[in-house]
Amino acid sequence: MLFSRKGKLKKEFDDKLVSSIKETKEALQSAKVIEELTADYNLNVIAERKRAESIHYYLYKEARVRHVLIK
Repeated sequence: MLFSRKGKLKKEFDDKLVSSIKETKEALQSAKVIEELTADYNLNVIAERKRAESIHYYLYKEARVRHVLIK
């Protein structure tokens, strides 16, 4: 009885992980576009892109560890 919710909780948190991955992918794409559009060398823009990239790849790696299918 205690473990009957395990599958439900896993699905719920896997869905949250997938939605987070999709959000970070959009943030990464927008950061790449902003970096391409800047005419000068701006460290803040580069740092923001790298930050978004590291978050996205970490979440993607976590999804691979959990064997989550991203549709």
